[in-house]
Amino acid sequence: MPANDTATRILIRGGRVIDPANKVDTIQNVYIVDGKVVAFDHAPQGFRADMEIDASHLIVCPGLVDICARLREPGQEQKATIATESLAAASAGITTLCCPPDTNPVIDTPAVTEFIRLRAEAAGHCRIVTLGALTQSLRGEQLSEMAALGRAGCVGVSNALQPLLNPLILRRALEYAATFDLTVFLHPNDHWLANKGCAHEGRVATRLGLRGIPEAAETAAVARDLALIEQTGVRAHFCRLTSGRAARMVARARYDGAPVTADVAIPYLYLSEMDISDFDTQCHLIPPLRTVEDRQQLRDAMQQGTLSAICSDHQPHEPDAKTGPFPATEPGISGLDSLLPLCLRLVDEQSIELADLIHRLTAGPARILGLPYGTLSVDAIADICIFDPSSSWLLDTNTIRSNGLNTPFMGWEMKGRVTHTLLAGKLVYALN
Repeated sequence: MPANDTATRILIRGGRVIDPANKVDTIQNVYIVDGKVVAFDHAPQGFRADMEIDASHLIVCPGLVDICARLREPGQEQKATIATESLAAASAGITTLCCPPDTNPVIDTPAVTEFIRLRAEAAGHCRIVTLGALTQSLRGEQLSEMAALGRAGCVGVSNALQPLLNPLILRRALEYAATFDLTVFLHPNDHWLANKGCAHEGRVATRLGLRGIPEAAETAAVARDLALIEQTGVRAHFCRLTSGRAARMVARARYDGAPVTADVAIPYLYLSEMDISDFDTQCHLIPPLRTVEDRQQLRDAMQQGTLSAICSDHQPHEPDAKTGPFPATEPGISGLDSLLPLCLRLVDEQSIELADLIHRLTAGPARILGLPYGTLSVDAIADICIFDPSSSWLLDTNTIRSNGLNTPFMGWEMKGRVTHTLLAGKLVYALN
């Protein structure tokens, strides 16, 4: 961390500025004063920089917005904390993280929301926003005080991965959320069809003797949710789609004018059910990794714009959580450190254009969350990620900054490294 991180006037010189929200892709200077972008190319009158960052041969883009990251605090500090994970986020170019409500205690009161906000501010590495619980304690029975959660700063409501008692409760929850103009974040998974499975229902799970989760657990939930969205008029977001069929259903609904968006987590664009063939617990995810065909169809949906955001779905674990028989281990991947380089690999593989990719990491998720970030417009908050797209490095225990070392990408050579991260004009990370 540089000693001059309190500079109020910053010049970022000679970088390739990519701001998809404004259709900008050009080499120019960026001028920052008091936490805001004030000019490009030519210095404002009387401007004298307190700090200069040489961005020659580097890419300058809005700070990344990760729409789903579990920070494990409060409740599971043995895995990670807000301080450790927000620092890891800053080193990965992420300036805004969205925390789901399944903390302990659950984010179903303004007090828990305020606790997380204060911890994030104390750490000072990254902005953290929260989703409030859709139902009290996420039990799926009684509606939470959504209006109070919205006033406390929650950017939406969700029941995370917990099921609701029945569809009528979901309908009432959607109606209530619509009344207060809150976005509902839905995890499309039919709890009863999933039947406590741990892998995609198919040949691999059958061969390994693992209880499967059918694709229908996702698509049936998407169909039900879309019907209720149409009935209630609520603004909704589908979290972590894993199947090509679900993506096509969302694409059709969007074409028909439904107020819905969807995202994908980066592991599902690289891994498939084949990766669990040797009972690799690092690939134990919920929802599960689907087929190779689904993986390609998700990439297609990303390219076509059906999937408006790519997230890390960051879930750090202590080593013991991934030790044991596959079904007994805890699902999830530590994903903050690898989010940007894995996304850049998609560009190298010609799965998506660079500007479109950056949009799905910045303005796309910011718009879903209803936040004024993800852009480098004049007078915008100066959340900025600067990275070297040609820098290669190895993802290993020495380079992962998250407390969670649970990743199937361990040992992968990554291309693309963050050199600087600015949060509201404050330099919160610089590569040594």
